[in-house]
Amino acid sequence: AEGFITLQSVGQQLLQPVALRFLYVAPGSNFAVADPDLPRLAELHKKQIVLVRETAGGAVQDATLLQIAGAMDEIYAPARDAVLGLNVTPTTTGFKLWAPTAQRVAVCIYASGAGAMVEQQNLIADNLTGVWSQTFTGDLSGRYYTYLVDVFVPGVGIVRNRVTDPYSISLTTDSKRSYIANLNADNLKPAGWNAPPTAARAKVVAQTDMSIYELHVRDFSANDGTVSQAYRGKYMAFTEANSNGMKHLKGLSDAGLTDIHFLPVFDIATIPEKNCISPLIPQAAADSEAQQDAVAATAGVDCFNWGYDPQHFNAPEGSYATDAADGATRIIEFRRMVQGLNAIGLRVGMDVVFNHTSSSSQFERSVLDRIVPGYYHRLNGSGRVEQSSCCENTASENMMMGKLSVDSVVMWATQYNIDSFRYDLMAHMPRSVLEESQAKLNAATGRKINLIGEGWNFGEVANNQRFLQASQIGLNGSGIGSFNDRLRDAVRGGGCCDSGDNLMRNQGFINGLVYDVNALSVNSNRPITDLMRAADILRVALAGSIRDFTMQNYNNNTVALQAIDYGGQPAGYVLEPSEVVNYADNHDNQTLFDINAYKLPLSTSRDDRVRAQMLGAAVVIFAQGVPYFHAGIDILRSKSLDANSYDSGDWFNRIDWSYNDNYFGIGAPPKRDNNSAYGLIKSLLVRPEIKPTSVEINLAKDMFRDLLKIRASTTLLRLKTANDIKSRLKIYNTGSTQIATVVSAYVDGANYAGANFKEMIYFINVDKAAQNITVPSERGKTYVLHPVHTDAAAADKRPSTQAAFDGATGRFTVPPKTAMVWVVK
Repeated sequence: AEGFITLQSVGQQLLQPVALRFLYVAPGSNFAVADPDLPRLAELHKKQIVLVRETAGGAVQDATLLQIAGAMDEIYAPARDAVLGLNVTPTTTGFKLWAPTAQRVAVCIYASGAGAMVEQQNLIADNLTGVWSQTFTGDLSGRYYTYLVDVFVPGVGIVRNRVTDPYSISLTTDSKRSYIANLNADNLKPAGWNAPPTAARAKVVAQTDMSIYELHVRDFSANDGTVSQAYRGKYMAFTEANSNGMKHLKGLSDAGLTDIHFLPVFDIATIPEKNCISPLIPQAAADSEAQQDAVAATAGVDCFNWGYDPQHFNAPEGSYATDAADGATRIIEFRRMVQGLNAIGLRVGMDVVFNHTSSSSQFERSVLDRIVPGYYHRLNGSGRVEQSSCCENTASENMMMGKLSVDSVVMWATQYNIDSFRYDLMAHMPRSVLEESQAKLNAATGRKINLIGEGWNFGEVANNQRFLQASQIGLNGSGIGSFNDRLRDAVRGGGCCDSGDNLMRNQGFINGLVYDVNALSVNSNRPITDLMRAADILRVALAGSIRDFTMQNYNNNTVALQAIDYGGQPAGYVLEPSEVVNYADNHDNQTLFDINAYKLPLSTSRDDRVRAQMLGAAVVIFAQGVPYFHAGIDILRSKSLDANSYDSGDWFNRIDWSYNDNYFGIGAPPKRDNNSAYGLIKSLLVRPEIKPTSVEINLAKDMFRDLLKIRASTTLLRLKTANDIKSRLKIYNTGSTQIATVVSAYVDGANYAGANFKEMIYFINVDKAAQNITVPSERGKTYVLHPVHTDAAAADKRPSTQAAFDGATGRFTVPPKTAMVWVVK
């Protein structure tokens, strides 16, 4: 060894900040570096350091490498305020890279994305921050660069890594080189870019005004023959206002939709940006395996992936650009996509995946770990990267990983007019990082940027083991929304990850639980209280899932929503309606149509399958909070029963904006995530009575838009605060004498801004029969049907022809499988 430092025993007590930061570490012996040796630590961390336990005589008993994150955050704390990445001015081009453990860093400049290096300069280290920097004379925009980093890698030794910039704003093909540009330069701005999208943003005053349509860039247009060939599957498809897809989105916007949320559009590791393959899919039977065989054969090199495998967080994905080789193209075309959506009245949000990267260590697509080995990823007790997210988990609790996520969303919001963000596996990040992001986003943009995400509590961070998580419960009071699995499961039946015959057995509220059992259902032996229990979960959602809102449960007890059980968790789990995101399907798991294909009795008519789907949508739209929809829910989208289509190619992810096909029965889905139910899947796919015609698809489309119009017509379905909900909303048809197939709520609109109605009451009847609900408190009132129901163009005629209200008794007649609203004007 080159030398050693003797550590001093400090007993069992760690200093409070250290003890809190490493609360998850089991108790043990604690040691400290002596004060005279502290100045040596920064330099020593650029080499190999081994912690050695010896006997008094010097015999080695044990040894281990160190985990460096805590030391880096303390030694280089001022780096939190550093501005990293490029700084391009008319006269200079500056580079800054945080690499505190590096022994040498150089930047290589290239005239193009593929040509030879034209210049190389060493960077200079700042010992206070660990940031290496260099400034060149002149504006180098349009050129490319990489870094050479000489660094010690545990288990490998000193290496020289050629890496791209973690703060890359754009790249060349397949992310080989970073692109030099000033994002504020006029040549990167489409005409009119500096004009804010005022009309689109005017729709959203409070977070609860949002209504979100989750869309994949490639899904949107890869299958749309009305889009120019060169633009299919690309950003530029959103600039063709007369395509079927854009006309569909315009129709949704006109009906009241506010936001498009894109699945990941940052630089993705697993989609080839050049010469990706579009496989030829054979024409085969509805239950054939030939289609999935063709998809599987090219899955690694085809043009499709959901994109939850980030390589660079700050650069647009190149496979969606018309020219991935040119770093400017993806910037300009991404902005044109945003403009195209803003022009039809839609804001743009994006899915961000800071909880993991596609790679770590010394593998090719590893960026962060090849610059500061052992820092950016969360390590277990053996020093291996945690993988509970299915990939290489990052550690946002570490200062510079948290900073990277904050800096990234601020960049997207300020440079690309992004109005909202959906955080993938948000609970793998600290709440403090999300709150810092919120504060800095609002300050940088001068407007409220809406934040939502997946608050699932699992893995090595579960139950706040490492930090206070941005989880469902952990976000109370933050104003940041988390997805509501309670509503999802009650609507659909079962849980997110059911397999085998359970997919059919576990019916939900909209598809037959107790009241309309299917051939395999266990519901035939289940009591009516099971349906009442599911109805109570939906009533919780109607009331915004507010923890201290009270209602009568099916046992006739008046309880707070947090006292209603959902698998050992509180059903009501938020403090404010902005903190709950309601959904019946999204990109994960089966589409709502496909889950209903499992659960609805086979005798269910095509028309009633439409109605079941729209009943699920109605629950989401009527529930207080933020409604979130998977693209195609409104046109009965199917993925041929695929439970996880992340790498299932264009074939299983197609959308038909001409409304002729929903793509049910296009072959057995990939075996990868569906094999446990393959026999059941094949038996369903060959059932022609399940597959809709264009008539049913168009009916669903129009019914969905009517639901959006109802929500957009009044703020009573998007109350802003918990106090608004507690003072204005009442849940009806509760207790042990309820009609269990109906959920209902009343909202008082007196003196409420934007209410447009003095009072409102709505009903969702999932039964095959009409139901009469008597509400004594509504006697003598002058209820009329909501104007959307009575419009001549209303898609669903049942409310106007079969519904009734008897003011003398307070009795409402609700047609079968119908969601409807009455109002007092």
